[in-house]
Amino acid sequence: MKGRTALVTGGSRGIGRAVAERFADLGARVIAPTRSEVDLSDGRAVESYVAGLDEPIDILVNNAGINPLAGIDELTDGDFEEALAVDLVAPLRLCRAVAPGMADRGYGRIVNVSSVWSVIGKPRRLAYMVAKSGLNGLTRALAVELAPRGVLVNAVAPGIVATELTRQNNTPEELAALVGQIPVGRLAEVAEIAELIAFLGSACNSYVTGQVLVCDGGFSIQ
Repeated sequence: MKGRTALVTGGSRGIGRAVAERFADLGARVIAPTRSEVDLSDGRAVESYVAGLDEPIDILVNNAGINPLAGIDELTDGDFEEALAVDLVAPLRLCRAVAPGMADRGYGRIVNVSSVWSVIGKPRRLAYMVAKSGLNGLTRALAVELAPRGVLVNAVAPGIVATELTRQNNTPEELAALVGQIPVGRLAEVAEIAELIAFLGSACNSYVTGQVLVCDGGFSIQ
């Protein structure tokens, strides 16, 4: 990644922070805007932020996301719309902003961070599952469109990762039960997810595109 510039959303904690650190280790210049620098729920703010960048983006990682817990009888329009805005529409806007430049230069890597909950179901994850499933579709659509111009687009769907958000959305008892369902017998570490994203976002990946790679320790195949 030496000499490349990477834009990573949600880079202040969890998977995003691990990605930003790994990219930096590999020689990339990493831009990781904070929430105060760009409000991903605001389309105009997203477009304004990208327009203000002073260098072209070679690698985009759409990692930031929110997961309002609610079933169909609890979910408000506001929560649903915000989840779609942050988890799906913001990645689309960022792709739309940087992909043409990548294509013009003949090189680009886009990695969208999806979720195992786009592959299998879980109660009270309705908005998140809809948004992440849409992100998978966006990944495939862009991959077909951009591959002839040197831009590879993939998604990584992490399983249960040891992050603050995971602990926030699950009780200790729920986490213990989830671990019992993972064939490798533990939660994923953020560095493991970051390593996969780093491969897909680097020049080492020269042929993988349009894929949703599930990284869940075997959780989804049981």
